[in-house]
Amino acid sequence: MASQQWPIDEAPGRDVRAVVPEDFRLESGERLAAGEVAGRLHGPDAGPLVVVAGGISSGRFAARWWSWAVRPGGPVDLNRFRVLAFDLVPGQGEPGVTITTTDQARLLALLLDGLDEPRVEALVGASYGGCVGLAFAAAFPQRIGELVVVSAAHRTHPAATAWRGVQRRLLAFARHCGREAEGVALARELAMATYRTPDEFALRFASTPPEEAGAPYPVCEYLIARGAAYAQVTSAARWIALSDSLDRHAVAPEAVLCPLTVVGFTSDRLVPIEDSRELAARAPNLRRLVEAPSIFGHDAFLKERELVGRVLHDALSPLHTLPQDARSEIAA
Repeated sequence: MASQQWPIDEAPGRDVRAVVPEDFRLESGERLAAGEVAGRLHGPDAGPLVVVAGGISSGRFAARWWSWAVRPGGPVDLNRFRVLAFDLVPGQGEPGVTITTTDQARLLALLLDGLDEPRVEALVGASYGGCVGLAFAAAFPQRIGELVVVSAAHRTHPAATAWRGVQRRLLAFARHCGREAEGVALARELAMATYRTPDEFALRFASTPPEEAGAPYPVCEYLIARGAAYAQVTSAARWIALSDSLDRHAVAPEAVLCPLTVVGFTSDRLVPIEDSRELAARAPNLRRLVEAPSIFGHDAFLKERELVGRVLHDALSPLHTLPQDARSEIAA
């Protein structure tokens, strides 16, 4: 019998949704335009539940945007775990709001309630998803077993806020001028320049000048392509809201009571390694701090497959042998 086939970047899953109550308010006091929160479940019908959350460009299709990690036999093994990922809000086409990582954590809790899941055995969060994971652990300490945070910390560094602030002003200016898509593309180009490192750019791109002043250099052509692609999948309002959410992020490490694994990269300019070290030093139940060099900077969580994969395997492998009755007992 031929095995079931699916796109190389996505394993089978099913969408799940939960209603956002009428009285749900963000920390800002604002209401969401969306009436529901959407997620996607992968894996077997039974087994430990692992939540996966990524950067502001991610969503419920974790087996697509993190396909090397969330797959059968992978570090987040879909043969063994039930894996839940969810869409961040606001969504594409929705008006912008002032939203915090704690608000996103509360929306995840609503989704878990809708699934009748009192607790997750582990939450793996990378970049913005790591911030949401920290917020979830602080807000719902009884609802989480293990937390793995990659390329994220308990606070936002002012240098990262400076770069993102320029991006937001670019987005607002372009929208005011009626050229939103171009603004999204330009802001994405700037963002990509902060995600990666000078070492990577030096290895990949020649410094060959163009024929005329103002024409793109080779590295600029790469950024232009990335910006044009991103302009097709997001809006200025959504990006402004989520970018601002990152800069509002603040969680006391002492409030994260669950076992915590922290992964940081010494070349990450958005999440300096010193912040990862401080998070690890102040967390009351640190499982492990892993720090490593990478030419990929902040994007190392996407690119450093061997190191990140090994950390995820080590953090999640004890769940393989946790009996179902033990999981139920802990949840109770």
